Formats: sequence, structure tokens, C-alpha cells
Amino acid sequence: MVRDEAIEKLEDRHLPLTEVKAIFEAFRDDMQVVGHVAMNLSLRTSVYEREKEKDPIMEELLVALSEVEDMGSRWAVAKNPHTPAHVLEKLSKDSVNLVRALVATNPNTPPTILHNLFSDEKIVRDGLSGNPNTPAKLLKILADDADKMVRMRIAENPNASKELLQRLMNDSDENVRKAAEVNLSKRSHA
Repeated sequence: MVRDEAIEKLEDRHLPLTEVKAIFEAFRDDMQVVGHVAMNLSLRTSVYEREKEKDPIMEELLVALSEVEDMGSRWAVAKNPHTPAHVLEKLSKDSVNLVRALVATNPNTPPTILHNLFSDEKIVRDGLSGNPNTPAKLLKILADDADKMVRMRIAENPNASKELLQRLMNDSDENVRKAAEVNLSKRSHA
């Protein structure tokens, strides 16, 4: 298979994972093709259908992609909900802050790793605010952040405590107040 044909095939998010893996193995040293492999995995992973693409080959590819020099590929692995916790732990120490920030947003990242990311730089800490696995005590601290988008993500976080949401209903920003109100009303109707 020639390079251009491989790239074209990878544009199909329904391409069988066995073929994606074969392309990855054939072009492992070609970072452009590797990037397309990572993009293929991202495209097929819907937030709403997390279990649909759960597959040992998917996991194997995510592990392999986490090792490549291409930052875009590591970025795609860091945000993928199928990425195993041990890979997320490794990527939580990546030299690129955006990779670490995406680990902070990944719903598969264990709370212990999220706790460690809390002491990272702001872009990484901000990612914690919307993650449903972020420990409650960290959400409580982040709720005082000067950035209204951080407070907004907390107000929308399904695991923000009722008390925290009530506090955010008095936020200085109207959108944060509305988001907290909507989140609270969902819980009372559930």
C-alpha cells in the first residue's frame, strides 16, 4: 500500500481497526500517517457512544501512539476516553502542557492522577473543572477561580456537589449562575 492510499483509507472512521493497525505498523516512522491514525481513532470515538469502539486493538493502538514523537498523536491519545489509565498516567507527565491538559479533561483519568495535575500550570488545572472524576475538594477550590469558564465548567460538572452548585448560583457571571441552576434542576428531576 502506498502512503497516499493509506492516508485516504484512514479518513474513513468505519475502517476496520485491524486495517488501521496494519497501516500504523506499515508506516510507524511516518509521522504524517501516524497523525492520521490518531485522528481516525479520535473520529470514531464519540463521547456519547464510549463503549461502541471499546476494542483490544483500539487500546493497543492508543498505547503505541502514546509513545510517538508527534505531539498531535499524543494529544489525541490524551483525550480519548478509551485510553487506559496507565497511559494517561504517563501522559500526565508529558513535556507538552496541552497533552497534560487533555489528560486532565479525560473522563477515564483516575482521581489520583487528577489530584497530581492540580499543582500543574493553569491550562492544565483548568481542564480539571469539567472532569466528572475530579475530586470534590479540588472542584471546591477551582470554584473560586478568576476565570469564569473554569467556574462554568464546574457549574456544568455532573459531580459538582449540591452545595457547590448553590454557591455558584450566586456567581458574579450570569452564565455561571444559569449553568448551576440547570445542573441543580436536572438533579431534582432525576
